[in-house]
Order: sequence, then C-alpha cells, then structure tokens
Amino acid sequence: MELIRGLQNLRPKHRGCAVTVGAFDGVHRGHQAVLQRLKARSFELGVPSTVIVFEPLPREFFRPQEAPPRITNFRERLSALAATGVDRVLVLPFNKKMRSMSADDFITTVFVEGLGARYIELGDDFRFGNSREGDFEYAQQFAEQYNYQVERTETVTIDGARVSSTRIREALLAGDFADVERLLGRSFTLTGRVEYGQQLGRTLGCPTANIRIERLRSPLSGVYAVRVDGPQLAGIAGVANVGTRPTVSDGTRANLEVHLIDRTENLYGKRLTVRFMHKLREEKKFDSLDALKAAIDADIHAARNWLASHPVDTDR
Repeated sequence: MELIRGLQNLRPKHRGCAVTVGAFDGVHRGHQAVLQRLKARSFELGVPSTVIVFEPLPREFFRPQEAPPRITNFRERLSALAATGVDRVLVLPFNKKMRSMSADDFITTVFVEGLGARYIELGDDFRFGNSREGDFEYAQQFAEQYNYQVERTETVTIDGARVSSTRIREALLAGDFADVERLLGRSFTLTGRVEYGQQLGRTLGCPTANIRIERLRSPLSGVYAVRVDGPQLAGIAGVANVGTRPTVSDGTRANLEVHLIDRTENLYGKRLTVRFMHKLREEKKFDSLDALKAAIDADIHAARNWLASHPVDTDR
C-alpha cells in the first residue's frame, strides 16, 4: 500500500483512481465492506483504489478534548487499511486551510485535479466543505461534468443495528469484547512503544511495561486480562491497566501499563501490541500502596486463571 502525505505529494501517476473518503476509525466491518466494493470498482475500471483520510480527525481539530476517543491511532489505522488490500491512502492534514475549503473546491481540487477520480464512493453521513453542504447528492451533480461515477455507501448491519465506530466504543466501555470482535472482524488491540515510567511496579514486585498509546484519550479504561505480541513475543499472557493511575498520578493523562505474567523480558524501546480479552474490574483509587499491591496481586491471579481457561486460538 502506498502512503501519500498531502496534496503536494500527488504526482501524475496518481491520477485516475476509484476513491472513497472518511474517518475510517477502527476500519470495522462496515468500513471493510465499503473498501471491498471500492476494490471491485477499481478492478472493473482498471484503476488503483485510493482511500482519503484526515489527520487529525475533524472532530479532534474543532474540539480536541471533547472528540470521541479513537479506536485506532494513526499508525493502527494505516495498518488496518493496508490489511484490506487497498492500493493507496492519501492523508490530508485537517488544518485551517482544509477547514475553509468549500465543497466545490474539495471536488475540483481533491477529486478532479488531484486524483482524476473515475469513481467516488461516499457515505450517507459524510459531509465535506466549510459549510458541510458537500455530500453524495452534491457530488452527484458534478458527475457528468467531471466524468466520474459516484455511488452511495451501503449500510452494514449486525443483529439489526448499523455497524459504527460509536457502537464499538460503547461495547469497549462495557467490556463486551465478543461484540467488539464481531464488529471489528478482529480482536481489539492497542499498540505502542514501551517507555520509561516511574518504575513503581518494579518496586511493588510486579514490573510493568509503560506503553505510549499515541492518542488523545483511550476508548476504554479499567483492568484487563490481555495477550501481548511483539519482538520474540506471541500471545503472552498479561494483565493491563488502562486509565489515569489515580493512586499514584494526577489522574489526567491516559496510560497503558502491562505486566507480563511469569515473564521477565527487558521491553524498553520495543513496540508491543496488546490484545484485550476480558475485563477484570474498573480502575479505582486505593488508600495506600499496600492496598494497591494487594489489588495488583489479585488482578494477576484472576488474569492468569481466565487466560488459562481460554487458550490462544492458533488459527487467528
């Protein structure tokens, strides 16, 4: 998959494509259906498939502290898009210039002049342009003038309800990872590089890997039984805390801390993928470090027992 960062990096070879645009947060089964149809249309037309995404997401630009937490950070989103087999991803910076672009300018500058689009697929809920007047019907008005086809994204439902990023966030908060996996088509994971922390876990006898989650806020919080993948690691049992560590911090920044059960690897600097399997409890503030240590010991015991009773699926 080719990654194109910004309109300034488009070249003549990028003109002539089948394209769709959206947030694609999570790249869930609804998104996957859109991308499969996009690939089918690109094959019929004999042109590459191109996905346009924004960074940051528009809602993060307008209200960063109020925007919904991302299911996938930027790197995870690109990895999930690559797994679908699309040919190219064009990342457009959402900034003041993009915010001020009219719907007409977006069509001419991005779809027509930039990409020479032959086919455009747009969702019912996608809007573009500074007045949000751009949508499927708007793009359809110019289809004959600019010689492209435009189709509306079909809604994908599971159990009679639309598959959406919002629905996945609700399932994550509820700790319903079976539902999350059905909606995503894969396990929910957080990835990031291990960095130095306070090393409090080592002091308490349960060293943890502090992982930068590379997003404004986490889409879930609490203590979980997890499996960890990374360099020389595959499906290792662990217990993870996602939250603000209220007992030992100021309770503002979201953190991901993972303890590998019965393992002692040096993980500093390594990029790990944490697969969330089961929620053990909510995060809480303890009155003392002794109480915190007792809770951590209980969490490790509970995670070990749960994971032992749910062995790794080797066909995953």
